[in-house]
Amino acid sequence: QVQLLESGGELVHPGGSLRLSCTASGRALNAYTMAWFRQFPGKDREFVAAIKRSSHMTSYKNSLKGRFTISRDNAKNTLYLQMNSLEADDTAVYYCAATTSGLIRSSLAVDHYYDYWGRGTQVTVSS
Repeated sequence: QVQLLESGGELVHPGGSLRLSCTASGRALNAYTMAWFRQFPGKDREFVAAIKRSSHMTSYKNSLKGRFTISRDNAKNTLYLQMNSLEADDTAVYYCAATTSGLIRSSLAVDHYYDYWGRGTQVTVSS
């Protein structure tokens, strides 16, 4: 069983940048397809980005592509989300998730396919 712990969320001004991290323990990160989701108050979780085990393939929510970048460092057992040009509408709790399932591209954004979740980290974008 893998445990996931997010970090890096904080208060940032509009236009600023943050890099979120998700560190895995209990199992090696290279066994998992990884993803980031976010949740706005009172809403369901929303897909942000996913990355397959080898880093050869990534997927993004269309409206975030170009501002957000997902990456992984398997040697450090860490997943990253680089967020640039942040907007107030990016304010949410951000979660990392993991699965060993061989997901096709269209399934990467479906939250119930992911078996393991972190507790989330709060990102607040405000002036």
